[in-house]
Amino acid sequence: MFTKSLPPQPSIFVSYFRVGRLLYLSLILFVLESWLYWEALYRAYHEAYFLWGLFWGWCFMFSFVHIYLVLMDGWSRYQNYKRAKDQFFMYGFNERIAETYISSKCQRMAAEVAAEELGIKEELKNYYRSRGVRWFHYIPYFMLRDPVFLFKKSFWSRTFLEKNYKSKFNFHTIQLESSI
Repeated sequence: MFTKSLPPQPSIFVSYFRVGRLLYLSLILFVLESWLYWEALYRAYHEAYFLWGLFWGWCFMFSFVHIYLVLMDGWSRYQNYKRAKDQFFMYGFNERIAETYISSKCQRMAAEVAAEELGIKEELKNYYRSRGVRWFHYIPYFMLRDPVFLFKKSFWSRTFLEKNYKSKFNFHTIQLESSI
């Protein structure tokens, strides 16, 4: 069990948005992009430009679908965050736990937010640095190793369909008790 006193714990909403901050920035871009593509599609449709309509329609659908994928990815990363926070709380910093979240930037961010809220972020960052992870490693490692990842069930379930994880601990209560 975790032996340090806990730093002040942020609200659930703050943690949720900190975990997926890159995803939610891209969400804003996809919404804007969808709106621009919709406008172009609307003009092409009303001016009867069939081929341009097909092109802008495809662009719009690509961007619009990504809005939902980003939202689902953000939800999945929040589940990773809750699980990582429980694991780090129960076992302290552990390389095996850290290794579970190393494969993508978003998963690492979820683990880093969990570790920061427990006061062990530097240990986690040092471990990732020792494993060769750098700040600019945005593309998930599995995408580089396996170019047909889109056709694998594990990609879809781990990236967008992570099961709901119920935290085992109420960290706000624990933090209040540890500060007394």
